[in-house]
Formats: sequence, C-alpha cells, structure tokens
Amino acid sequence: MTNALRTRAVHAGRDDLTDLGLHAVPLDFSTTYPSRDSAAEARRIDEFSAGGEVSGIYGRVSNPTVERFERALAELEGFDHAVAFASGMAAVSACLLSAASQGKRHVVGVRPLYGSTDHLLTSGLLGTEVTWAAPGEVPAALRPDTGLVFVETPANPTLTELDVKALVDACGDVPVLVDNTFATPVLQRPGRHGARLVLHSATKFLGGHGDVMGGIVACDAEEAARLRGIRFATGAVLHPLAGYLLLRGLSTLPLRVTAASATAAVLAERLTQHEAVTAVHYPKLGGPLVAFEVAGDPHALIAAVRLITPAVSLGSVDTLIQHPASLTHRVVAETDREENGITQGLIRLSAGLEDVEDLWHDLDQALKAC
Repeated sequence: MTNALRTRAVHAGRDDLTDLGLHAVPLDFSTTYPSRDSAAEARRIDEFSAGGEVSGIYGRVSNPTVERFERALAELEGFDHAVAFASGMAAVSACLLSAASQGKRHVVGVRPLYGSTDHLLTSGLLGTEVTWAAPGEVPAALRPDTGLVFVETPANPTLTELDVKALVDACGDVPVLVDNTFATPVLQRPGRHGARLVLHSATKFLGGHGDVMGGIVACDAEEAARLRGIRFATGAVLHPLAGYLLLRGLSTLPLRVTAASATAAVLAERLTQHEAVTAVHYPKLGGPLVAFEVAGDPHALIAAVRLITPAVSLGSVDTLIQHPASLTHRVVAETDREENGITQGLIRLSAGLEDVEDLWHDLDQALKAC
C-alpha cells in the first residue's frame, strides 16, 4: 500500500469499490436497517453498548457512507479510527463529554482557540472547568482530574504555532487534543508527534467548497468507542449526504491546500510591504491562512472587497476575509481577545483558488479604502 498522501486522499475509503463493481461511492440514506432476527439485533446492540463497532440497526448508530469518510480521514491522519459529527462544535463537545465521563472534568486550554471553542470551555456549559495556560505553563496547570489539554496549531485567528511533540512530552499521560483544522493532514499530522486526539471542523478544508457542515475526531479504538456512544446518546450524527460530500472533498484536499498555500504565501509577502498593514502573521509551516493587522479601519476594508468574499469560515475554493473581533471571536471577552493577539485591527484571510494577481488587485484597493 502506498504512503503517498495524494494517492491515499483519492483512494482512502474507496478501496473496495472496484470489487463491488462501482466507481462512485454509494450514498445510503437509510434511517433504519430491517432484520428478521431480533435476537441477533439485541446482541449487536449489547455489543455496541459495550464499546464495539457495529453497522446497521439504526441511522444514529452508524451509516455506511459516513463510515467511509471516517476510515479515510483516520488513514490520512495516521490513526486507526475516526468518529464524525454534525459539526465541528459537536465534535468538540463530544471530546469534552468523553473526558468528563471518565471523571476528568478539568481541561487545560492554550489560547487562542476558535472563538466558539473558547466560549464553550469558558462557560462550563458541559460541566467542565478550564485553566488557560501558555504552552510552557501547561505542565504546571495539570491536575489529577485533567482530562484534556486542548490546543490549536496554527491557532485561530493569529496563526500562532506550537511544538506538538514538546507539549505531548510535557503532559505525560494526559491526552493532548490538537485542532488540526487550519493545517489539515496535508501540512501536519499531530498524531505522529503523540497527540491522542486530532480534531477537524470538516466544514472547512475537508469539505472545501463551503457547502457542507461536519466535524470529525481521529483517535484510538478506546476513545472512538466512547465518542460513538456519546454521538448515539446526544444525536449529533453526520448526515449521509454530508459524509458523501466530505469524502469527495478529501480526494482533492492535497491539491487545494497546496495551491491555496502558494497563493497565501505570495499575499503574505506583499502585505508586509503595504503601507496600510502594520503586521503580518503567516505560519512557518505555510498554509492557506494569512492574518494581518491594519492601521486604518478594518470594517472599511471588509466593506471594500469585491472579488474576495467577506464572510466567516475558511477553506473554501473562494477566498474569504473576516474581522475576528467582530465575528468568529466576538463571544470571547475583549480583554481575553486583546491579551492573545486578537486586536481590533486584525484581519483573517483564507486564500482560495483564484488567480493570485486578481486577489492582490482586490486586496490592494480595499486596503487603500481603509
């Protein structure tokens, strides 16, 4: 079996299609799976309740189209299992509930994180307690009831990076969860450095076209069993059509991320020379995201773009631009935003697949407007 990511992105989750006499992935919309053998169904439900991986029975237990997407993403991230959810935040919630179910309600978080993740951790809505710490302060923040260390690298929206392996080594037996939404497995695979859980908002680069919502967590068999149980109990299931579209998105993921990263690198370099820009943040590992700070009115910039799409989210084929302090991180307290580099002048741009000169022309004229 080849290890080339581009090849596996095309074939993962589809390796059996030729033997089935199919070219396109089957799309199964079934909500229930009939069986005349009720005793056998009872045994399968018992097996699922005990942490086993079963198919069929009912759509909230499993779906074959979604399972293909799960197998494919797990393979690309280097794990044996992955569990898909209705959204990225549903996946985040399931991870927190999984830790809490083991009596581990304390979480150490490294800011910045996606604004809704920050809000969920801070609010304690799921019965968890968070301690915020800089990467070097994480070991001192650990407690006997710490169930997760939650990080995002590159971080949303400042693109701050951290050393995953060093953090994992410092955390010992405490699981480290890495939100890998921005980098995708094309640019980094945190599991190779010891991260126990790797999370994606699949809505972003995995789907890649701004038309499907989902979340997924790559992990080991034990954690996957807990997450499937939580998904079954809470109902945060991924729709089969979403699973189909996300699996299709994976096939072009390496090409899209590589192309968008090349564009972002050019834009980042030009932004450093622009008189309206006071700072540019671009990850050392590269990627399609650029963050920059403007001296003028950020709202005027957003209003002035014409080719670039002014909208939240990222990872689409079209370039998106937004003001984090007003949108994705509005739910984070202003003092916390400012302390972690999310200033009023910060702009986040997700490069798409347009021609770089067209994008720069639009961005330049918008910068002049602000």
